[in-house]
Amino acid sequence: MGCIGLVNLTSINPYLTRTPNKPYNSRRMAAAIRAESVATEKLGITIQKNPPESKLTQLGVRNWPKWGCPPSKFPWTYSAKETCYLLEGKVKVYPNGSDEGVEIEAGDFVVFPKGMSCTWDVSVAVDKHYQFE
Repeated sequence: MGCIGLVNLTSINPYLTRTPNKPYNSRRMAAAIRAESVATEKLGITIQKNPPESKLTQLGVRNWPKWGCPPSKFPWTYSAKETCYLLEGKVKVYPNGSDEGVEIEAGDFVVFPKGMSCTWDVSVAVDKHYQFE
């Protein structure tokens, strides 16, 4: 039998330590995993990659309405703050006035601010849960 999915954890986070015959420090490993799901903000869009299921459950995300679209490109203006969770898809969002885009994809928990005008460039069909505030 061969090994599948071996990973050098110190390449993911150099603070993970291992001594001979002892496992990785589990507290540091948990902190590294949590750090990977921290939200970041870019061009006014907040993205949390792969949020914990407990957060999605607490917010009731799976009960929110769903929306989807095929690959396409279209302008959009947010008349209210939108929070969404992408189940499928890949999109590059270009806020008006910026040549730079923000990539979002399946597994991302995203917040778009009220008043943002942008262009959605959908490269892989989108299926998402969403909520407007």
